[in-house]
Amino acid sequence: MSKWFLVISAFVLLTGCSTPHRIVLIDGSEIETLDQPEYNKATGFYEYEGASGKDRAINKDQVKSISEL
Repeated sequence: MSKWFLVISAFVLLTGCSTPHRIVLIDGSEIETLDQPEYNKATGFYEYEGASGKDRAINKDQVKSISEL
């Protein structure tokens, strides 16, 4: 029984670490992410996990704002 408790506890901790965010682009469109976007200085892109669970990136010049949902 303690094995299941550890597995469930680990799952709860991992899912609690991600916080959805909204990226508003300069054209007014919005993108919802599963976690906080991270800026990559080397590429000039924000990298994030999209709502579908796939890794995505968007050019910093296209981003108007980023906020937590």
